Amino acid sequence: MTDSLGKILLAVGGLIAVAGLLLLFFDRFGLGRLPGDIIVQKENFTFYFPITTMLLVSAVLTLLFNLVGRFFK
Repeated sequence: MTDSLGKILLAVGGLIAVAGLLLLFFDRFGLGRLPGDIIVQKENFTFYFPITTMLLVSAVLTLLFNLVGRFFK
């Protein structure tokens, strides 16, 4: 039981690390600042809602998972 829990924690930690690296990589190419992303800036407050970025990432992940699912049935 403990062995499988350790493997799960390592996998989750690895996924979080990869997600962090991807965020840094995508930030260089402006993925978080696409037209359609909502940014409201006030004096002491910033609201950021990346709707266009979320739609783009969702479409790419859907295509990727569908392709992987077709090849690994």
